[in-house]
Amino acid sequence: MESVKALLSRASQSTLGRVAEQRQAQSSWRRWLSSKLPAALDARITGVVERAETLVIFAESSAWSARLRYALAELDADIRQENPAIQSVTVRVLPRR
Repeated sequence: MESVKALLSRASQSTLGRVAEQRQAQSSWRRWLSSKLPAALDARITGVVERAETLVIFAESSAWSARLRYALAELDADIRQENPAIQSVTVRVLPRR
């Protein structure tokens, strides 16, 4: 039998590990997008999340979201080459705080 303390410690370590991995993936995608997109468009990205086989990119408004969709359509092959597990790219609106 394990103590409750040991169980909670192990659970929090695995959760923190997943959070750290997600944070690193987000940073990696942001750097990659910054190198591929025009500066004006890159500045309008408010977040990037990799969810299963989907890359979700957030733009600060619906107008920038539409522009970003067109730019990403041209980068589709490059995105899949960067990470073959990505099957789709979605753009959503997430205004800045």
